[in-house]
Amino acid sequence: MGGILDSVVIGAGSAGLGVSYFLKQQGLSHCVLERSRIGETWRMQRWDSFRLNSPNIRSILPGDSYDGLDPWGAITHHEFVAYLESYVERHRLPVRTGIPVQELTRSDGHYRVATPGGTVRARNVVIATGNLNCPVRPPWSADLPSALRQIDSSAYRSAAALDDGAVLVVGSGQSGGQIAEDLVLAGRSVFLATCRNGRWVRHYRGGSMLNWLTLSGHLDLPRRELILPSGKLPARPLLGATHTISLQSLSAQGVVLLGRFLGMDNGSFVFGDELDDHIRFADEVSANAKRLVDQYIERTGLHAPPAEDDPAETVEPRLPSPPIRSIDLAASGISSVIWSTGFTGDFGWVGLPGALDAAGQPLHEDGIGVDPGIYFAGLDFASTRKSGTVPGIAEEVARLVDHLAKR
Repeated sequence: MGGILDSVVIGAGSAGLGVSYFLKQQGLSHCVLERSRIGETWRMQRWDSFRLNSPNIRSILPGDSYDGLDPWGAITHHEFVAYLESYVERHRLPVRTGIPVQELTRSDGHYRVATPGGTVRARNVVIATGNLNCPVRPPWSADLPSALRQIDSSAYRSAAALDDGAVLVVGSGQSGGQIAEDLVLAGRSVFLATCRNGRWVRHYRGGSMLNWLTLSGHLDLPRRELILPSGKLPARPLLGATHTISLQSLSAQGVVLLGRFLGMDNGSFVFGDELDDHIRFADEVSANAKRLVDQYIERTGLHAPPAEDDPAETVEPRLPSPPIRSIDLAASGISSVIWSTGFTGDFGWVGLPGALDAAGQPLHEDGIGVDPGIYFAGLDFASTRKSGTVPGIAEEVARLVDHLAKR
């Protein structure tokens, strides 16, 4: 496929397209290889009613400015895919779709990207496939009865697409909380196995909470300060796209809240007793975020409306009493289980010794790989709390491309 390029970008999602924009600005020869279509993950791993959590004005890519009529609204994933397609066309980015990468290797002083149509050679490679595209389930999920339909949150589309019967949603993070609400609003009987996950309100003191946290610098907290004692990174707080979603509000709407899903025993689902702790933890995270915003407003002397209670946080929950620790499968009517238990990345095609850790995930420092000329764009929490989100793309990819250009 021609001579040696300055760079190859792998993945035409929002991060990859942002990288391409800056590479073109720098005058660097490159191409973007996409296994399927532009924004494929946005197309195929979102449910029908999905909307972006980031407000419209902060959901734009480098080189663009928002000129719509609803800056603080939330667009659908279909609208975002259309935006990505128009972005490629308007900025004339060199995207090649339908070209899956089979292997990435290095020889003769440059990188070789093998595809079904031939090999692309480049001095630098930016891997922008993300690390949240392969769903993760607990190992014992394979032991659940075959009569139960099991799907991952990325495969959920709507309540109508599921079998008749009740639904058990496992995990109360971003996807789990929103899917549980989508199901109960559709009239389904819903059980939610919760986890220790934070919550942010949608609006606070006259503005978007996400915008307040951006302005205050909270989202710029470095990755190293976010790592938990366990060595893991915290899950992102539950944030509804158009309104606040809390465990309390889900309960008030009819969702049956449970502790952690521990598996099955003698034909019954078994759950832990952490529900009260999970509710309390989410309340604390929300309160801390509000306190940060209050301090920012006071520190900067901004004139903002006073704080008001959010109905989703003040509504009286309808918690089971005593807490449910076991549910008989046959009597429950549960026919489907939706796993909202996290994602990882697929980097099995990276054939560079030392580029990945023992779990097959990227070894990097702020998105800069161990191998000179290898970069990772769009990784969740790559360098700050904002990394991996659409609002964080411009800042992150500009830094990576600047580093790449100086090579």
